[in-house]
Amino acid sequence: MILVAGSANLDFVVRADHIPRPGETVLGRDFQTFPGGKGANQAVACARAGGVPTQMLLALGNDAFATPLESSLQGAGVQMHIVRDAGQATGTAFICLSKAGENAITVAPGANSSLRAQHLPALAGVSHLLLQLEIPLDSVTAYAAAARAAGVQVVLNAAPARVLPPELLALVDILLVNEGELAVVSQCEGSVAECLERLQVPTVVVTLGAHGCCARHGGQIHLQAAYAIQPVDTTGAGDTFCGALGAALSRGHGMAEALRYACAAGALACTRLGAQSSIPQAADVLALISQSADINHAGALAALRAHCGLHE
Repeated sequence: MILVAGSANLDFVVRADHIPRPGETVLGRDFQTFPGGKGANQAVACARAGGVPTQMLLALGNDAFATPLESSLQGAGVQMHIVRDAGQATGTAFICLSKAGENAITVAPGANSSLRAQHLPALAGVSHLLLQLEIPLDSVTAYAAAARAAGVQVVLNAAPARVLPPELLALVDILLVNEGELAVVSQCEGSVAECLERLQVPTVVVTLGAHGCCARHGGQIHLQAAYAIQPVDTTGAGDTFCGALGAALSRGHGMAEALRYACAAGALACTRLGAQSSIPQAADVLALISQSADINHAGALAALRAHCGLHE
C-alpha cells in the first residue's frame, strides 16, 4: 500500500495561444476547472495508473471547491484521511495552457498549509510514503522521519523546487525531480550528471520531458527514452510519472521496469486535458508499453546519455 501525504487543489484552467509574458494581457479561449494538486494527482496516479491500494492524507476547506476533489479521489479508489479546516479555503491553482501544451501555474495553498505532524495516519501496511512540497516543509520532514522509523520507504517529489535542509534529504530513499528541480536541490548549474554527483540520496530519478528520464540507483545509472506522443496538456504529467513509479516499485518491480512504466503513464497524461482527468488506466499504460517494445534502442539511449552529460 502507498500513502500519499500532500496537497489537493482545484485547478482553474484557461487555454490561450501562448502564456502571457510579464505585463502582457492575453485573450484566452476555453475555461474549465479540474481536480488537481500535486499530492492528489499522485494519489490518483498510484491508484488508477499504478493499480495499487492507495491512501491519502490531505487538508480541505469547508467550501464548494472541496467537493470535486473528494469525488475525484473517491472515484479513483483512494482512501482519504481528510483534515478539514473551516478557516481556510480549499487550495486552488490558476493555470494558463498554451496551444503547444505548455503551462504556467500559480498556486494558492489555502487549507494545504494546515497539515501538521500529528495528522499522519498509522503506517501499518504501508510500503512507500510519497511526499511533495506543496504542504509545510516541517510537516514533510516530520512525516519522512516517522516513515523512516517505521521502515517505510520515503519518496519525495521535490516540487515546487526549493533548497532542502540536509535533515530532510537524509530521510529520503528516493528523490524525484525534473531538471530544474534537480539544479535547485543540488545547488549545481552543471549537467544532469554533475548535479547527481552532488546528492547523497540513495536513489535519484530525474524526469527529462521529451528526452525521457534517468535514475541513479544502487550505484548504477538507468536510462529510459521518451514515448512519442502529441502533447495536448502537460499539466499533471510529472505527477502521473511520480505516482506510477511509486506504484511500480511498491509492486516489487526493478528500477528499469518501473521507469519504463512511469514514462509510459506520464506520456499518456500529456495527451489529455486536465490533471487528474488525464491520468490513464493501468491497462492503457501496459498497452503503450507493449506497442513500443523497441523504445530503448541504441540511438535513443545515446542521445539521452549525451543530454545528461554522461560518459560511456
